Amino acid sequence: MSKPLQTKDAKPKEEEDSKKPLGNVNTNVMIVANTIVTIIIVGIFMVIMYSLFDSMLTKKISAFHEVEEQVEDPSQVEDERGILLDLGDFILNLADVSPRRYLKVNVAMELSKTPEEIELLNTPQKSSGGHGAAPANPMEAIAAEIEQYKPAIRDSIISVMSNKTSDELSTTTGKELAKEEIKEMVNTVFNGQREVLRVSFGQFIIQ
Repeated sequence: MSKPLQTKDAKPKEEEDSKKPLGNVNTNVMIVANTIVTIIIVGIFMVIMYSLFDSMLTKKISAFHEVEEQVEDPSQVEDERGILLDLGDFILNLADVSPRRYLKVNVAMELSKTPEEIELLNTPQKSSGGHGAAPANPMEAIAAEIEQYKPAIRDSIISVMSNKTSDELSTTTGKELAKEEIKEMVNTVFNGQREVLRVSFGQFIIQ
């Protein structure tokens, strides 16, 4: 008797069924990979857009500040600048007892202008007259007015610095404190007519 014909088709069907799950796995892997690549591309795009936006915003802010500085009144800026006064070198003994120490320092300061001086500097100057006479210089008049205060200013500086020890003046904090004390003492010299805006130390040697 001949064998049933159905047994010949059984094996190919089993192989076909066994291949179906593998195809599904490959499809899932491709979907996940595509999703990850899409997320990465979107992330890169967002970073690039954020960088461009931030750069544009920074440029606009900078341009805005430049416009503000340009429209500022030049006369007001000039008024805010003080008068520079160089007081020269000081050589004095410090408060150290043993051993004795001395300080050599150059001191300069910036003084505020009085309202009268500001008005004088902002007024167009005319010739002082005479044949070929040079125009009047208001800064010379201001310097001459300040010159009379120099002895009292120098005395204030000596009083402050000679009461300091070398240890106090060897630190940045100690120097800044000395500057503040000098400002306070010199302000009393001017009696409110003008103000010390800044004190600067040039050469500063402790021996």
